[in-house]
Parts: sequence; C-alpha cells; structure tokens
Amino acid sequence: MKPLLLTTLLLALCAHVPAGADTGAGRQDAAALRHSVEQFLQTQTAGLPGQAKVTVGAIDARMALPACPAPQAFLMPGSRAWGKTTVGLRCTAPLWTIYVQANVSVVADYIASAVPLAQGQTIEAGQLVAVQGDLTTLPPGIATDMAQVVGRYANVSLPSGTPLRLDTLKSRPVVQQGQLVRLVSSGNGFSVSAEARAVSTAGDGQVVQVRTAGGQQISGIAKAGGLVEVAF
Repeated sequence: MKPLLLTTLLLALCAHVPAGADTGAGRQDAAALRHSVEQFLQTQTAGLPGQAKVTVGAIDARMALPACPAPQAFLMPGSRAWGKTTVGLRCTAPLWTIYVQANVSVVADYIASAVPLAQGQTIEAGQLVAVQGDLTTLPPGIATDMAQVVGRYANVSLPSGTPLRLDTLKSRPVVQQGQLVRLVSSGNGFSVSAEARAVSTAGDGQVVQVRTAGGQQISGIAKAGGLVEVAF
C-alpha cells in the first residue's frame, strides 16, 4: 500500500473516535467496581434493624486496572458492614486486589432515658423514650426495644436522654443462693415438680444451679416466683 493512501486511511479512522473517549481497551470501569461494593454491603446489611444506607468512596481511575469479568468483594478480617469500613475487591484473572472506603449508616429506633435514672433504680416503661438515630454512631450494645430494659436497673446513675446500653443494665435476681425453689421438669407429655435449693443466684431467664433433696445438682432456667424450669 502506498504511503499516501495509508496515511489517508488512518486519518479517516481517527476522525470517528469521539474527543475525550477512553481508547484503552480492556480497562476496568471504576463505576462498576463502586456498584459491586454497594451491592455487597447492601447484602451484608440486609438483616440489620431499621434502614441501612451505603455510601461508597471514590476509586482512583488512574489505576487503570485490567478489566475483570467477575470481581469479588470481601470484608477485611476484623471489619464489618457498620459505620466507616473498608471493602476489598479482588480479581483472579487478571490478578489484582484493591481496597475501597465506604460508610454504612443504620437509622433505627433506640431506647434512651426520658428522666434521670438513679443507680439501682428499677426502670419502668414511663421512664423511657424511643429515639431515632444512626446506630453506628452510638456505643455498641444499645437497647432497641423497651422490653430489653423494663424491670432492669442501671449500675450507675444516668442523666435524662442517655442511650441505654445493655451492658450497663442489670436484672433483679428472681432466685437467690440458698433459696428453696420449685423445680419444674417437663418433657413430651409429662411435667414433674419438686423442691430444691438454689446453689447460685440468677435473674429471670438466666441459668441457675439447684440441688435436689437427694443431693443431685441440676441446671435450669430461673423464673419469677422462685421457679426453676428444666426441659428434657
């Protein structure tokens, strides 16, 4: 082919490429990667209370990663889909791994004190209020249901408006060490009760050790009214 004809053909081809278009064939689309991270985090947060919102950070397009048919998203060890987090994206063919910053907010109701609560004071429903907020900005273990709080007491005094953490609340014992209790054993089609003595102290729903009159030590579930339930 003559040089003049070849030059004319090349100019004609270049004229059909839009200005600013990415001519680097086989490069990974950064927007597609961000979408993969977003979908991954939405799946991870599907079982969380309230409404989860995912925000994915920018990916530097200058990395010019080779295109990957199926990038795999993963959480780094110790990370979770909660608050500020990091999501990894890896490709096995071609081989590359990148890390993307993201944020997960979870807006839901949590329980706070409506009035000041004194240390050791038994908490009633009228002393509580449900407040909506981002759970990821609060300390871990915040109560999200009043039933988790009513009947318990705080081990420290709390001012009004304090979000209630379950690890700062205690249950009143329903069985005291040395107390005579009614041991109720039930199973398929039968129920037997007997007197026993508590070996330990426990709140409602907690495991407690009891000793029968015959000296046998049994584990059961403490219930209000001095009952201990054992299921077979």
